[in-house]
Amino acid sequence: MSEKKEIVKIKNVDFNYGDYRVLENINLSIYENDMLAIIGPNGGGKTTLLKLILGLLKPDSGVIKLLGKNPVKNRKLAGYIPQRKVIDSSFPISVFETVLMGRYRGLGRRYKNEDIDAANEALETVKMSDLRDRNMSMLSGGQQQRVLIARSIVSKPKILLLDEPLSGVDSETQINFYKLILDLNKVMAIVFVTHDISVISKYFENVACLNRKLYYHGPKEGSIGKLRDIYNCPVEVIAHGIPHRVFKKH
Repeated sequence: MSEKKEIVKIKNVDFNYGDYRVLENINLSIYENDMLAIIGPNGGGKTTLLKLILGLLKPDSGVIKLLGKNPVKNRKLAGYIPQRKVIDSSFPISVFETVLMGRYRGLGRRYKNEDIDAANEALETVKMSDLRDRNMSMLSGGQQQRVLIARSIVSKPKILLLDEPLSGVDSETQINFYKLILDLNKVMAIVFVTHDISVISKYFENVACLNRKLYYHGPKEGSIGKLRDIYNCPVEVIAHGIPHRVFKKH
């Protein structure tokens, strides 16, 4: 059995916003078809880490490689969904146009037939073809997220980074969303930033516990014992049918 290809390599990375240390001595490798959840408190550096992987930020020290190169050079091989925001209802853009933007080739350059085909295929993948002509503002939150995933995968990336994409989305929509992510994981690595500790046992293979430092990275079975360290309070996770989470008194 051949070894998995390394998609992301992070070695001895520090990052500061001014005088404030956000990430300290981060070492992390992500391989093809990995399904990784990143958990940790607000301000712990999770979003910053995704932006470093994408080359949107530059580390103060250390090295980051995306498929063996500087992330800026290989950014097109990574899909990214930032934290969910409400779409402006006054902005007239259709579902199909939103997805096609993921194939943008530069100012004044026209889309090719292959771009159109790729956009249609991405919409088929997320099961949104029937709504291709609808305005984005007319969609539900879950539908909007599916379209944004289609835009992120239209260039067939090797890794998909999702930053808390399910905030404000109902539980049934969340279940369907995770099913889609599991399907995508068959052809790409998934990195999923979340605060929902309860979903880890059900959907994810590996966990990274992050709060400025990387307290743990490995199989989900070993992560729960590290939650006390990153949240600075006792944490229990109880699974009974649908997992629930319980936080003891801080």
